[in-house]
Amino acid sequence: MKRSEINRIKAEAQAFIHSFGAVLPPFADWSPDLMRSEQAAGIRERSLGWDITDYGQGKFDELGLFLFTLRNGNEKDLSEGRGMLYAEKLLISRENQLSPMHRHIVKAEDIINRGGGDLVMEIYASDAKGGIDRDNPVVVPSDACPVTIQPGEHLRLKPGQSVTLMPGIWHAFWAEQGDCLIGEVSTVNDDRTDNVFEAPIPRFANIEEDAEPDFLLVADY
Repeated sequence: MKRSEINRIKAEAQAFIHSFGAVLPPFADWSPDLMRSEQAAGIRERSLGWDITDYGQGKFDELGLFLFTLRNGNEKDLSEGRGMLYAEKLLISRENQLSPMHRHIVKAEDIINRGGGDLVMEIYASDAKGGIDRDNPVVVPSDACPVTIQPGEHLRLKPGQSVTLMPGIWHAFWAEQGDCLIGEVSTVNDDRTDNVFEAPIPRFANIEEDAEPDFLLVADY
């Protein structure tokens, strides 16, 4: 992705978030220099902030995702079973923009349609080797009520609806009938180590520095 494109997507995403009455924390507007400073050490350590990815494929409108990490705990707390064990993100899935099939090793998450279009999810269980089980149905909680999804069937979340995905549940998603604002509440998040993709693709974008950054991405930390 070009840095100029990332600058543009961030501005569009921030306007979209604000259109729902949501307000991002002050560090969302920090300059690159301030984000590199000692004051931002905790933000960098916890990988908070802007995350825009095309999964290294160079076609963001078709295959990509916008994320902003609002809060994130410490993996050490998970092993001790106490402390800040949670994370929270805002995401934007553009209409017909795919976030590709993947699962998590550690992270359990609630995915919530916060507004806009429908959020459509393709969900599978893992087989005995950790691959995708395309032969058997999977049961997931949607707003705490169990939903059985047959292989190849899609789960459609209207605004306000959510789904809970435990570690090992394969999922891909996209928006229909308009761009979708998504909330994610999860256990501690580490996007560098906890994503297993069906296709051999990277989690973060490869950036072409054709312009000065208006802000830093999590990947820049």
